[in-house]
Amino acid sequence: MSKKNQSPMKLIMIITLIVFAMIAALVVINNMKSEQNVSPSFEEGPSIEGQPVLGKSDAPVTVVEFGDFKCPACKAWGQNIFPKLVEDYVDTGKVKFSYINVLFHGDESKLGSVAAEAVYKQNPDSYWDFNKALFDAQPDEDHDSLWITMEKIKEVASAIPGIDTNQLEKDIQSQEIIDEVNNDSALVEEYKIQQTPSIMVNGTMLEDPFDYEKIKSLIDQALEDK
Repeated sequence: MSKKNQSPMKLIMIITLIVFAMIAALVVINNMKSEQNVSPSFEEGPSIEGQPVLGKSDAPVTVVEFGDFKCPACKAWGQNIFPKLVEDYVDTGKVKFSYINVLFHGDESKLGSVAAEAVYKQNPDSYWDFNKALFDAQPDEDHDSLWITMEKIKEVASAIPGIDTNQLEKDIQSQEIIDEVNNDSALVEEYKIQQTPSIMVNGTMLEDPFDYEKIKSLIDQALEDK
């Protein structure tokens, strides 16, 4: 074979190798993208016994939010993702939803969590209204400012039917309620929670809690596996 004929063949081989390398790289990237929104699964999700639960108790799939009332991302998740989850899965009886307190922002996080637990103890039917109202009270801009105070707690609670604010103030001081929040902190440590909100579908934690399509796919897969 002449040198003139060898040159085009070498060029074709080089181009072919480049194309195969590009295809392999794309496969790796696509696999990474498909997995980047889900962290490794645990054998099972946290126990929600004694926790506030929204939805039917016998719903086949459990979704848990680890949240902090001082967290602006938690407020955004509650406004943008939570209503879709409720409409698509909770109201249809497929999912039960539970909330676990996280205390990443110190004393204010603790006060908000203790207040929510006290509301749940006093009147479970008022819990979710209080949960939403306390998040709604979070400042949109200066959320790091001091805003979760006893005065704000009572103000929020007084607008919700079924809550005795005087009893609420007493319950906030009780060891029983403090123990409930401590139990949540133990779960935060057990499941190595690093960010809020952290969303878990059965035993799988979402890397991106705002990826609703991934949340749906995990729920649908769990439903198929039942």
